[in-house]
Amino acid sequence: MAGALLAVGTSAMAQATYVDAEGTEYQFKKHLFLDLQGGAQYTLGESKFDKLLSPNVQLGLGYQFSPVFGARIAANAWQSKGGFDFNHANTTYKFKYVAPGIDFMFNLSNLFCGWNPNRVFNVIAFLGGGVNFAFDNDDVRDMKAAGYEFKYYWQKTTPTLVGRGGLELGFRLSDAVSLLVEGNANVLNDHYNSKYGDNPDWYFNGLVGLRINLGKTYTKVEKPVAPVTQPEPKPYVAPEPAPAPEPAPVIEPIRRDVFFTINSTVISETEAVKVRDIANYLKKYPKAKVVVSGYADKGTGNARINARLAAGRADVVVKALKEQYGISADRITYNSYGDTVQPFAENDLNRVSICVANPE
Repeated sequence: MAGALLAVGTSAMAQATYVDAEGTEYQFKKHLFLDLQGGAQYTLGESKFDKLLSPNVQLGLGYQFSPVFGARIAANAWQSKGGFDFNHANTTYKFKYVAPGIDFMFNLSNLFCGWNPNRVFNVIAFLGGGVNFAFDNDDVRDMKAAGYEFKYYWQKTTPTLVGRGGLELGFRLSDAVSLLVEGNANVLNDHYNSKYGDNPDWYFNGLVGLRINLGKTYTKVEKPVAPVTQPEPKPYVAPEPAPAPEPAPVIEPIRRDVFFTINSTVISETEAVKVRDIANYLKKYPKAKVVVSGYADKGTGNARINARLAAGRADVVVKALKEQYGISADRITYNSYGDTVQPFAENDLNRVSICVANPE
């Protein structure tokens, strides 16, 4: 059966990638795991069911080679019981054992439904074997001295080969921890319980515990997000030079809109030409003054961020006029409106400083 499951699971082992509804890709990763379990054992015998129950614990260390196939080294231990019907007087006796072994494990949920790292419930079948070391057989020794017949009586620690198989029900609590409910059946030779029965001896374990993954069980690749491209401001084309002024010319105000990229207060090379135009106008007309107003687009950011951006855009233009072109501060007035005023209908054009210079 183990060979058949391994053969069927070979094709599924390659299916180690899962993509969720949001497009996030998960890739299976080999990992160690630790099993901590406890429960009860029923040893097949001649007494009533409840008389043959005893405590049981199990510790295991395993490795998950693929979404389907894993293996673990596990030690099952504590206590077994036997029942004896002698002269219509039914009695039980107990002895201790520890049974290390190896289990080959097959995740049936992943085999038949495909690997899903977020699946809450998994069914796992396992087959394996090992050696059962039985000891502390004092109850049988005392019963033998009282007249009970035990054909296979043993006193010292006795090793016996044991084969076992079973099912695990795994309930995922987190990426690292799962709750396990396990049932397994164990078969040994007829000598285990000291009695002659001309058939193998059996015990059955019911266990509950935790499986702790020692390391990451998958790697996650986020769905790539397409970059957001912002339209570039149209290049500024310098106006044709004005014709020679007629006598007593009328001096017109000048306006330049200095555009910025998103989340920026840096004047680009193409927009710096406009600042130079304002500076040249102020130098040409010594009585002229300029009003610089900063804005931010309402379509991105928030009011606090946009207020900072708008103020920064006005400040950087004022700074260029004063420091780069030597314009006196008393000839410059500036305002900042954040995103409360949108001078343009197109959202992206509102990342701007509007400069208006008047001759007087």
